Amino acid sequence: MNSDSSRRNFLAAGLALPSILGHANAATGASGIAYRVLGKTGLKVSSVGFGCMITSDAAVISQAVDQGINYFDTARSYQGGNNERMVGAALGAKRKNIILSSKTEANSKSGALEQLETSLQMLGTDYLDIWYLHAKDKPAQIGDDLMEAQQIARKQGKVRFLGVSTHQLASISEAVLQAGKMDVVLTTYNFTMKEGGMDAAIAKLHEAGIGVVAMKVMAGGMRGGKRREGMPVAALRWALKNPGISTTIPSMTDADQLQQNLQAMAAPFSDADGSLLTARSEEIRPIYCRMCGHCDGECPRDLPVSAMLRSLTYADGYGQFPLGRQRFLEAAGDLAEVRCQDCSSCAIQCPNGVRVRDRLMRAQELFA
Repeated sequence: MNSDSSRRNFLAAGLALPSILGHANAATGASGIAYRVLGKTGLKVSSVGFGCMITSDAAVISQAVDQGINYFDTARSYQGGNNERMVGAALGAKRKNIILSSKTEANSKSGALEQLETSLQMLGTDYLDIWYLHAKDKPAQIGDDLMEAQQIARKQGKVRFLGVSTHQLASISEAVLQAGKMDVVLTTYNFTMKEGGMDAAIAKLHEAGIGVVAMKVMAGGMRGGKRREGMPVAALRWALKNPGISTTIPSMTDADQLQQNLQAMAAPFSDADGSLLTARSEEIRPIYCRMCGHCDGECPRDLPVSAMLRSLTYADGYGQFPLGRQRFLEAAGDLAEVRCQDCSSCAIQCPNGVRVRDRLMRAQELFA
């Protein structure tokens, strides 16, 4: 990658984005798309962004750009490393008009920087607008080594802003604030998470100027259940009613989902939306893991319970069996052969009502 070209494009992006996005205020732009400022980055992002993880149709991404969505999120690990290639091809010359983020799951400085180079190559770009350390759920996972890699990448002009993604914001938010080096946090956040310190953590980050991006806003997907109609729009509006949330990144696999998600920006959260979500919360209570962290370290056989349960959402909620199996095997590791049916009872009692033993047994039956 040509470093001079990278620096020129990096500086050009800093000058171009305000003019590209300047027509849009923090509420609604001329196109009808709502925009918000992403913390101290100053970037104006569409309040509904595009989570590319399970997208395979490049045309949907291109159409989203044309309709005003300007924030696109991918990662080095998505689709076995092929998602970035597809996203890059889909964006093409439109890359200069959007805000692009990717992530690294590497656990070392050298590994992270190596993955960044691959990401840039696959995406066909000289720089990322945001580069996340991916899936960091404990403060110890956000080490000096990795943060140094981010600083190096920024100095080289390959990254504009730095971030971290997490499934347990309440566990790492204070560490992020104390480190003082992150510009953006990408976190799980949805209508099932009304307790556990999530809103307080988001408020602190927001006050500190750290942009907050919400993922998994659909609470495990919306493929099944009697109350699916209208649920995605209601779920997005629920997340966006929090002023500390700058944007959301729901998955979109086809044009129908794109149009449905665009509707979320057309009106504020309503009582009708609330009724839908209350009913949905009760429906999924026995099966959806809210990733609260309550069960961490509680299994006598050392199973990573929340991570294993999360793998089911990919298969059951999003219809992505290969991804679910991949995440299960990554989480379980050497414990993939353990069977919960061998235990006479489960030591874990979920405070949110999840039938933990039944769900773990299903995950083991599906994936192990």
